[in-house]
Amino acid sequence: MQSYILITGATSGIGYEMAQNLAEKKFNLILVSRNVDKMIIMKKQLQSSYGIIVDYFEKDLSLPNEAKELLDDILLKEYRVSHLINNAGFGEYGHFLNTSLEVELKMINLNIIGLVILTKLFAKDMAARGGGKILNVASLLSFIPFPYYSVYSATKSFVLAFSETIAAEVEEFGVVLTTLCPGPVETPFQTDEMRHTNAMKVNKPMSAKLVAAKGIDLLLYGKGKKIVGLNNWFISNLPRITPDYLMMKIKKYLASKSN
Repeated sequence: MQSYILITGATSGIGYEMAQNLAEKKFNLILVSRNVDKMIIMKKQLQSSYGIIVDYFEKDLSLPNEAKELLDDILLKEYRVSHLINNAGFGEYGHFLNTSLEVELKMINLNIIGLVILTKLFAKDMAARGGGKILNVASLLSFIPFPYYSVYSATKSFVLAFSETIAAEVEEFGVVLTTLCPGPVETPFQTDEMRHTNAMKVNKPMSAKLVAAKGIDLLLYGKGKKIVGLNNWFISNLPRITPDYLMMKIKKYLASKSN
């Protein structure tokens, strides 16, 4: 039975660059996304360039039923997922009173519920086989929730807390669960509004290729969590040395639009 690395959110940003990185390393891949046209193109390109096996599944992981179906679909094809990358997710910037509740509930479904479903189902499968590796993608905002990113920040705080605790539970079964915590990344995730915040002035986005490389290194060889970039590591630790009332003022200023 062939082994595969499964990547959710595989057709853009960090997920796309992770697929390229892993293909260069000769890993067989399963791509998961809603963008079937892009996955068809990626399959042809990766197979012809690197001589690996690539398959894909069109899934909307914000729908719990589709997340639950994914493992069944993979087992039906007799694929063995040795590594899982829970990368799919999205965010929204704006005042909580003005943002869309429908969009925020979809964000919670994808960033939290979909991730929990896939982590549970694939971790159980890996544990039954005696080993496997899972990488969950969190965020710098897991450590410093920002105003105007309220629901997104909360989802990524959940991802980090969930991942660290589950990692401790599954390690006895040979399953290694790690968490990647990038800061701003140059991807389509960044909207025009996000790009015009004070935070973007003082903490420029990193390249998706660099962040993906750090994530793959963590997936294949690491343990625990990784904050990408020294500047982001420093920012993540500011709450430890800054009073809460002052920290929130700083975060609100950074999250606000620049003049």
